[in-house]
Amino acid sequence: MSDLIALADAHCSPRRGKEQRLGEAATRELLAQLPGWELVEDGAAIRRTFRFDDYYRTMAFVNALAHIAHREDHHPDLSVHYDKCVVRYSTHDVGGLSENDFICAAKADRLVD
Repeated sequence: MSDLIALADAHCSPRRGKEQRLGEAATRELLAQLPGWELVEDGAAIRRTFRFDDYYRTMAFVNALAHIAHREDHHPDLSVHYDKCVVRYSTHDVGGLSENDFICAAKADRLVD
């Protein structure tokens, strides 16, 4: 990831194979750019809970995130509730985290900024 391009402005690219999986140092460096996100599943995924005032706002966020996922061809796991949505990213094709997870997490953050 170039230091000149913000994560939220970058775009996903195909990532396949364990050689595309981020190491611990790169993961920590990228995670530091995403306040509110946490490492889960022994560092194989990142997760954040987004909270909203009501179901309508929660679903508006989910629909906007679905549009981003379609456009970037990188899809999160979602747990949708009345006033919150838990978003989890991991790149199945690399068996852990890739840059795409952090790019899409930053785009999710931008939705609520």
